[in-house]
Amino acid sequence: MTPQSDEDEVWRQIVASFNEPAEHTSDRQPWPDSENLPGDPARRALGQPDEPEQTTQDFDAVPDDTPEDEQKAQDDEGHYVPPPPPPLPRTDPATKIAWVALFGGPAYLLLAAVLGWEMRGWALFAAVAAFIGGFVALVVRMGDGSGGDSGWDDGAVI
Repeated sequence: MTPQSDEDEVWRQIVASFNEPAEHTSDRQPWPDSENLPGDPARRALGQPDEPEQTTQDFDAVPDDTPEDEQKAQDDEGHYVPPPPPPLPRTDPATKIAWVALFGGPAYLLLAAVLGWEMRGWALFAAVAAFIGGFVALVVRMGDGSGGDSGWDDGAVI
């Protein structure tokens, strides 16, 4: 037998036993028998307990006799409070004008179409030119993102 035929036979066995129920024996279970759920499976599915629940003490609870400041400190313990975000970078007027042109041209065309305004040739041309001009201006100003002269190969920068 070749290794390929052995593998084919294993796959045939897997496919043939696909719909058969799995055999569960206590020696093959990955957990101890003491952790098995007792009772009727239908009752467990409905969420009805077989025996009354035991109440447990919450060891993380804050005692009532602590001062209010200590209680707040204990309640907030372990919670991450992120630092405030840095302010947004200031943009120059040319970038602001490019963004207004990029969104303003199509916004004017949409508003004029919705409100039924008559669009003259020069207004239509100006709206389309503003959109294209704003897009081109933003792309040209974008740059390649290299921080400085790191050589000809742009290798790893530490």
